[in-house]
Amino acid sequence: MSEVPQATGVPGRFPPGPRLPATLQGARWLLGSSSFLERCHQRYGDLFTLDLAAKAALGPAADRSQGRWVFVADPAHVKRIFTADPAVVRTGATNRFLEPLVGPRSILVQDEPEHRDQRKLLLPPLHGERLRGYGAVMSEAAEAELCRWPVGEPFALWPRMQAITLEVIVRTVFGITEPSRLEHVTRALRTMLDRMTNPRWLFAQGLLATIASPPSDRLRGAARRLVGPVEEVILDEIRRRRAMRDLNDRTDLLSMLVQAEYQDGSPMSDRELRDELMTLLIAGHESTATALAWAFELLLRHPEKLARLRDETGSDEYADAVVKETLRLRPVVPFVLRCLNEPMELGGHSLPAGTWLAPCAYLVHRRPDCYPEPLAFRPERFLDQPAGAYTWLPFGGGGRRCLGAGFAQLEMTRVLQSVVSRAELVPAKVKPEEIRARFITLAPARGTEVVLRRRMGVR
Repeated sequence: MSEVPQATGVPGRFPPGPRLPATLQGARWLLGSSSFLERCHQRYGDLFTLDLAAKAALGPAADRSQGRWVFVADPAHVKRIFTADPAVVRTGATNRFLEPLVGPRSILVQDEPEHRDQRKLLLPPLHGERLRGYGAVMSEAAEAELCRWPVGEPFALWPRMQAITLEVIVRTVFGITEPSRLEHVTRALRTMLDRMTNPRWLFAQGLLATIASPPSDRLRGAARRLVGPVEEVILDEIRRRRAMRDLNDRTDLLSMLVQAEYQDGSPMSDRELRDELMTLLIAGHESTATALAWAFELLLRHPEKLARLRDETGSDEYADAVVKETLRLRPVVPFVLRCLNEPMELGGHSLPAGTWLAPCAYLVHRRPDCYPEPLAFRPERFLDQPAGAYTWLPFGGGGRRCLGAGFAQLEMTRVLQSVVSRAELVPAKVKPEEIRARFITLAPARGTEVVLRRRMGVR
């Protein structure tokens, strides 16, 4: 990438940032976000502004701040944002571009108090003993997929991780075990998710241009065609579940949510359930599969770490450290977004209402004052000290921290343990995988190409 131009900024308001035209800034962010972020951080410091030509969905308050994102790489500033009054720092509008896919009742697009109420219903099934009960399903899915891998020839591991995470989602969210029904639901979901993660489709539908903008009629139509078959599946499963009499004996998420009640005693409607289930399917599949692909890429480049993980598969401690270090060094989502509903002072800059803030995990995770030798893959660092609330941000933070964080970490742990104890994998190529931006995620450029030398004790 050519040198980032000199800064321009509004004195006393926005931090400095590149003077590239907004369209070029947007293109560089989409096509090479990690390198662009690194160069801007190096040149402008812990607060810098990018102009992505977006229209904030906050009405008249947005004025000149429309399209300006302030990236934040200082943990102190991150803490200020994550602990701010939710009436001042909001999140729903920053996810509005996903509404045609996840629906208007999704927790992703809600702000307070609706977000709080929805979170209370969704939180219990994703924590504690109920969460740990899903571990066996995760291990079984990994072992079954491993049996289908070719021996002695290169293949991309990322799609194989997608197959595992998709089966886990279908079985834990819907509780489907009957083979023909499982195949029908999985096929519908796979078609939708494969297209959603295809950059060509995303560009063709204009989804990449709608971030921070109200979704167009064209996008809503494309989203309807994409999610329609899956919506039919979801609504059918909801009807089936409401008719069952053994809900108290079932452990899948849908059964638990059908029984959940708001404070006034009312249940979730079918549309609310549809939107939250769609959110779980979309958010819980792609990001975890990508993180697992990165975990294997890093482990296979560090044989001593891989050997230790294999030796300690009977304990979760080192596996958990590997997961945390993977998400530190290769956060799948490089930043989260917040929108100012009122003016805020941050780092000496008076930011107006409508400004979008981007606490940046990718940059915070590379701070040497937080992580000595920040570019080194060292899982042991998380054995020595816990992950910090404002220095380890792969799932965001504060009251909007990802509800599925515990689920994703458990799934990564179980899949890693299952695969490394039963498969001898080596990288297919000497050169490490580069980071490639795929919509709002950072994935291995070649999909983590590996060779399976042999299986070890697969049942």
